[in-house]
Parts: sequence; C-alpha cells; structure tokens
Amino acid sequence: MLNLSEYRKKNAALADFLPWAALIAPGVVLNKDGSFQRTARFRGPDLDSATASELVGTTARLNGALRRLGSGWAIFVEAQRNPATEYPESMFVDSASALLDVERREQFEESGLLYENSYYLTFVWLPPAEEASRMESWLYEGRERSGVNPWKLLKGFIDRTDRVLHLVEGFVPEVAWLNDADTLTYLHSTISTKRHEVRVPETPMYLDALLADQPLAGGLEPRLGNFHLRTLTVIGFPTVTFPPGILDDLNRIAFPYRWSTRAIMLDKLEATRLVTKIRRQWFAKRKSVAAILREVLTNEQSVLLDSDAANKALDADAALQDLGSDQVGEAYVTATVTVWDADPRIADEKLRLAEKVIQSHDFTAIVETVNAIEAWMGSIPGHVYANVRQPPISTLNLAHMMPLSAVWAGPEKDEHLDAPPLFYAKTEGGATPFRFSLHVGGDVGHTMVVGPTGAGKSVLLALMALQFRRYERSQVFAFDFGGSIRAATLAMRGDWQDLGGSLSDDTALMNTVSLQPLAGIHDTPERAWAADWLVDILTREGVEITPDVKEHLWTALTSLSSAPVVERTISGLAALLQSNSLKQALRPYCIGGPYGRHLDAEMEWLGEASVQAFETEG
Repeated sequence: MLNLSEYRKKNAALADFLPWAALIAPGVVLNKDGSFQRTARFRGPDLDSATASELVGTTARLNGALRRLGSGWAIFVEAQRNPATEYPESMFVDSASALLDVERREQFEESGLLYENSYYLTFVWLPPAEEASRMESWLYEGRERSGVNPWKLLKGFIDRTDRVLHLVEGFVPEVAWLNDADTLTYLHSTISTKRHEVRVPETPMYLDALLADQPLAGGLEPRLGNFHLRTLTVIGFPTVTFPPGILDDLNRIAFPYRWSTRAIMLDKLEATRLVTKIRRQWFAKRKSVAAILREVLTNEQSVLLDSDAANKALDADAALQDLGSDQVGEAYVTATVTVWDADPRIADEKLRLAEKVIQSHDFTAIVETVNAIEAWMGSIPGHVYANVRQPPISTLNLAHMMPLSAVWAGPEKDEHLDAPPLFYAKTEGGATPFRFSLHVGGDVGHTMVVGPTGAGKSVLLALMALQFRRYERSQVFAFDFGGSIRAATLAMRGDWQDLGGSLSDDTALMNTVSLQPLAGIHDTPERAWAADWLVDILTREGVEITPDVKEHLWTALTSLSSAPVVERTISGLAALLQSNSLKQALRPYCIGGPYGRHLDAEMEWLGEASVQAFETEG
C-alpha cells in the first residue's frame, strides 16, 4: 500500500481510516489489511405476512449458514432506510382516471416523506498468515510453485461465499450479489449522506480516496460534511431473543438511518476456549475469598453462594454444550444505529426515538460520545477492528436480532410492462410506501382478491381498472356482478353491457352485446365446435342426446354453412331442423327468447371502447 509516512506522519482524512483498497474481481474488494470483501443485496420475509413457523425455520436455517464460518471471517448485515422514490408521472387517456391519479398523488405528497429499506449482507475474510501457509506447504512435495498463491485464496473466498449465499437463497425472497458499480454505490452510501450511483473507474484502485466525498470532523458530536452524526451501540441483550426479527420495529421509523450488525466469527476451538474461560471466571465468583478461607479453616462447606454468578456459570456451561453439539457458533457482535441531520437537535431527537424502540425490547443501548467515531467506524463494512464488543453471543441469537425481516415496499418498476407500478399505497405503519404491481418477478399477473363482504374488494378492483389506464394502449375487460364497476366504467367512457338485463331499462338494452356463434361454420373444425356447443345447450334443456339428434344437428349445420354469413344464426338453424323437439329446445336462444338478443345476432358487436364491462346479474 501507499506509504503515507513519505507525505505526512498522521492520518488526516477520512480516506486514511477506510479499509477498502481495490476491486480485484467482480464485486470483490481487496482491503488494506489483505482481507477480501463481498456484498449481496437481499430482502427478508415480511413479519406481517409470515407465519411463526416460517420465521422459526428461517432463523434456524440462517443459524446453520452462519455457524459454518470460523475465525478469520466477519459478516456485516446492514439495513439502510432512505427516502422512497417519488410518485410516478403517467399519461392517462381519460379525464376520470387522470383526476383520480391527481387526487392520489396529492394525498401521497401531503402524507409527508416516506421511506423504504435496503438490506445488504457483506462477507469479509482475512486469509491466514503467510507463515501458516508456508508450514502447510512443507506437508506436500512436487508442487510446481511454492509460497502463497493469492489467486487460489481469492477463488476459495468466492467459492465459499457462493455456497453460503446458496444456503441463504433457500429462505429469503430475494438475494443477489452486487456487481462492481453497485458495490461502489453501496460502500459510498455507508460513508456519505449523499445518495447517488458511483461509476467504476478504469483502474479501480484507491477506493478509499475515490468514495470519501465528505470530510469527517471528530469530537463528542462528530459531523460528516454538513450533517451531525449520532450513533448508538447495543451493549446489553435480553435473556431471550425470541421471536425472530425482534427489532423489526426499526423498519417503521420515519427518518433515514443505518442499522448495522457486525459479527466477527470464531472457530469452534477458539469459541470453546473463550467460553470455558468465561465459565471458569463466573464459577470462581460464586464464593468470595473470605468464604474460601473460612471453608479451609473450618472444613465446612459455605452455605451462602453468589446465585447470580452460579446461574451465569450454568449459562456458560449450556453454551459449551451447544458448541459441542454443533448447534450454534459464537461471534463477537456489535450492533449500531446511526442517524444524521443538519440540525443537531433534530439528530438528537432521531437518535432518542431509535433508542426508545431498541430499549422497548429489553435491549440496553448507549449513546456514543467519546467513542462516537470508533462506533461509527465499526459500522462500516470491512472495518473489523473498531468498537469490538464482548462477550460473544451465539449465532442463533444473532439470527434473531440482525436486520433480516423487511417491510416489503413492492417493485419500483413493472418489468413486464416496462412502466411504473399499477398504483402507490402505504403500508400499515404509514412510513413505508407500497408499490402495487401485478407482475412481480416476471409473473403473468394472475391475481385473486379474497375478503369478507363489504371489505372493499370491488372498490379495489375498480381502482385497479382506473389506474391501469396509465399504460399505453391499455384495455380493460371486466365481468361484474351487481353493478359494482359500472360507475368506474362509464367514467372511463367505456361500454357497460348488462347481459342479464336486470339493471337496465329497455332503451339501454338496444346497444347491448350481441354474438353470432355460428358465423364460422363454413370451416369444418368450427362446425364441429358448434355441434358440441349445441349438444351442451340441448342437454341443458333436457333433450336426450342420441345419434339421431347429432345427425340432425350436423346435417342442419352443413346446410347452413353454405348460406351467407348474415343468415348463419340460431334462428336459421332452427328453421333447417326437421325435429320439432329440437326446434322447441332452441327457441329460448332465438330472437324473442330470453337469450336471443345476445346469441341470435346477424353480426357480432362487443362494444367499441377500450374498457368493456359485462354485468352478469340476472
């Protein structure tokens, strides 16, 4: 690395304290201490829609993935809460849909700034010292090259992180590695209050100087650029961290923050040695020195013991048993929340609200003052030396408290239509937007709305129809019952067809939908379909279907197929039938019958508007 002593004796800029050096592989950062770093973006389950068994299974599988990592590994799980995207601009083809969208836009903007979360999982691995690698090479003979192979180490890091991420893919809805540009953009967001994309330079070296674009001022109340930084660190944990996602309430706070959880992993041997030492210390505290001397002098066992120390010794013993059975691993965990604002009083108030949420779940948090810079540095992905908290906790407890759960805000774009989402709404908490889209993850858009009577299902469907008009060349076809979408259809200048006739007068029925199902019977396959369709009608009317009936139908259809298209009607077919019983069965479907106005037309008419609603009541 660059020898700073040739230019200055002391670290003078933020870049001097950052761990990143260069991009050496797609999405892989080489740090100044020789460690490798890689980041993935993910979205965890939404606690509002996930069942308890699903959450328990998720944390158990996450614990299984984390305990595979040993000494030399560290993970950073970060939740960033940033302002949500603005309400999209769209062109509507009718005034009613446009007016509705304007009304929704005003309500959206009047509700204040909304926020959404982004989640990142960073793996950091420090390869073993070269001395250990040289000692390992003594065990092998005939190697073409000696010494440490850095490319082999890099390949091993990529393979190991890929395997861990494959385990994570099984229990989170979305997870993917960041590319070079996304990696630099994410790292920049952790050390700056500015939010913008960062392009990859031609020579991706000296990332510390490239990404640091704001000066850092230390002290009891540090500043980053023109913004005052406030950081709190979780220093005390509850006796029980169940249920999973115990700090999920932080996802509903209405201001930006960085919630970072760093875990420095420990090997089983190292963790066992450490927990054994802790158990021995607590076991020794059960009795004071005076009590031990009294036992020696009197040869009598002391009755009074320090129950708290005894319980903690038993707790450490239980942790050793879990370690021995490979159920969990151990890690040094540091959890911090960082907020910022141009006004120091507002920054203090934001931190107070975050502290209130954390302490409401029986965690103990300290507002950093003297240790503020150290705590903020420890939240930067890749920085594993600052603000290390002891004692270690298990990977299962880590899985319960890390920012894994997510309030789903929906996709920012409808990928199928290459356009904005169908409509914008707000989540139950009110601080996070919800972008409603029918095509999630490239799906076909099939949707079912379920709810009790009067809950608003019809209103939702009408809203979806009105908002669908934001898409170019959009068409809406609705089959309704009870006229619930009639007002929306007419407002969009659409055609509302009352098929049952129970909701319209005779004048409105003059321009209703009309079909000519026998228009294409000159084509043999179409004629075969028409024969089957007529058989179904006759069966419904109680006619016994025999080979003679089918022969009568086929003969009449064949004769009718040579007539002009306008004469290929059910009335024309009835005139050609030789059976009076068949004519009588088809009479309800001819002109003058209850269904004749829809099925016995000389030409088809389905309306001319791009919005068609068919009322089926009656």
